[in-house]
Amino acid sequence: MVHPSATPEALAALAGLLATPRRAVVTAHTNPDADALGSSLAWAGVLRAMGHQVSVVLPDPAPANLRWMPGHERVVNHQEDKDAAEQAMAAAEIVFCLDFNRTDRLKDLEPAVRNVPLKVLIDHHRDPGTGYDVAFSDTSASSTCQMVHDVVTGLGKADLIDKNIATCLYAGLMTDSGSFRFPSTSPHTLRVAAAVMARGADPQQVYSAIMEDNSLDRLRLTGFALHERLQLHHGGEVAVIALSRADLERFNYVAGDTEGLVNQGLSVRGVRLSAFLAERKDMVKISLRSRGALPVNEFLSAHFQGGGHANAAGGRSSLSLEETVAGLMRELPAFLAAHPR
Repeated sequence: MVHPSATPEALAALAGLLATPRRAVVTAHTNPDADALGSSLAWAGVLRAMGHQVSVVLPDPAPANLRWMPGHERVVNHQEDKDAAEQAMAAAEIVFCLDFNRTDRLKDLEPAVRNVPLKVLIDHHRDPGTGYDVAFSDTSASSTCQMVHDVVTGLGKADLIDKNIATCLYAGLMTDSGSFRFPSTSPHTLRVAAAVMARGADPQQVYSAIMEDNSLDRLRLTGFALHERLQLHHGGEVAVIALSRADLERFNYVAGDTEGLVNQGLSVRGVRLSAFLAERKDMVKISLRSRGALPVNEFLSAHFQGGGHANAAGGRSSLSLEETVAGLMRELPAFLAAHPR
């Protein structure tokens, strides 16, 4: 079950790099989601089973509802342990970059990654960066976890996928596919899900651990955002939720608490573009979701230093929250007009 994203040429090149034991690091983007963390932990587990010395180093901590994943206890994050993270990078012969297309998504970890001699990319976002010794890039893949499974299978190492690795892979498959309902869900996605279930992944356990693990503060923040901050624009076609730092602090915000809020806006009848903006210490984070042929990745790339998938993308702004919202409202009419229903 090897998907075209795992091309014979790339697989042969990777097999050559892994022919002898390596000191390796696996890394993923800042604010890791289940696909970033799951693919990293799964790939690290396979590499260890192949005899390599592996560290998983992330730019910052994973959200609380993902820390149950098998292998998370060994993860080092640069934000909380800079010295250990940079020492692991300095000792690495090869770094695997998973679930991001640009190294600036690594924040302060980026310089250390650039200094590792060998680099391998496994990612499903558009416009991947250059400078990799081997690159697996497939925008049609539902998730990086799907791609990791394809690469492992293409290397002839599927038998190394144990229950823990399968569980991590299923987590990313489930979440990045929207519980297998997003357009990126293909028959191959479902075959991969079936394969990791056969290896021990428990769908009910994974769903419950990720989706049914809310703090009281998070639930109250969600209610506040929907009741007090959700607004409709452009004749009901656009939903916008904008949360200030004061809003977040009021509900004792921790990373992951606003995950999925942008999808709530898209669930409103008649909405075809949902925007979620959250004010951080040094920027405003922007998430967009859309329906149909409305390429929000192109919009964010053009105006807000962003990118991603056609119907799900992220960006950022160095302006204030009010200025960012105003800029969004200023640019949206032309974008919507260029992509009518």
